[in-house]
Amino acid sequence: MPLSSCASGKISMGLITALKSALKSAPAPHPEITKTIGYQFKKPEYLEQALTHRSVTPEPRKNYERLEFLGDAVIDIIISRELMRHYPEGDEGLLTKKRAALVQQSFLARIGNMLDLSDNLNVESSVDLTNEKVALKQQANLVEALIGAVYLDGGIKPAKKIILDTIWKYRIEAWKTINYKGQLIEYCHANAINNPKFHLVNVSGPDHQKMFEVQVTINGHDYPTGVGTDKKSAEQSAAQMALDSLTA
Repeated sequence: MPLSSCASGKISMGLITALKSALKSAPAPHPEITKTIGYQFKKPEYLEQALTHRSVTPEPRKNYERLEFLGDAVIDIIISRELMRHYPEGDEGLLTKKRAALVQQSFLARIGNMLDLSDNLNVESSVDLTNEKVALKQQANLVEALIGAVYLDGGIKPAKKIILDTIWKYRIEAWKTINYKGQLIEYCHANAINNPKFHLVNVSGPDHQKMFEVQVTINGHDYPTGVGTDKKSAEQSAAQMALDSLTA
């Protein structure tokens, strides 16, 4: 074999090795999002698609709309299952009402804002994100698209974990129009039980995103803690936990 051919072969193999090494060491796109949700994509293109608005490309497999459609269904099934587990005696009306609050656009938009999804949105300037209504819709769409992307990439298990760590974790924020604290006090009065005591047991997170954890004690018994983005919502969450235990 000519010397030139051998040299060419060695160079080619060297280039291939270098390319493989570069690909392995290349940083994953949007590391801040993957870190926040605790999931690394096997196929990063799913995440890119989930963050691409139709204004950039109308191709269905390139923008987030198909993933949004899928994510909406995945969220529905996971939330429905959790509601049935937590409210074994709840009728269809109760379950539907609670699920509707968790999948409504305004609440999903708050989750999207918490994850800073819109900061990573690939969108044309023709889409006016300074318009509150438009921005709200985009935030909610991105949450559903992200869940759809995770489901396609890793299946139901990681998608479920993200839903539980975000939408389900902050469910009291969506339900806080229900005065669980007042209901708990009324329940205690009606059943000749001492008034509940609310204890702030932990405050965590940075100043701009603090999380409060509150525990209810009744007659010396501690109930599961509730969490919220402020003390009042954490108290509502803790009151609901206590009510669920008392009425189970």
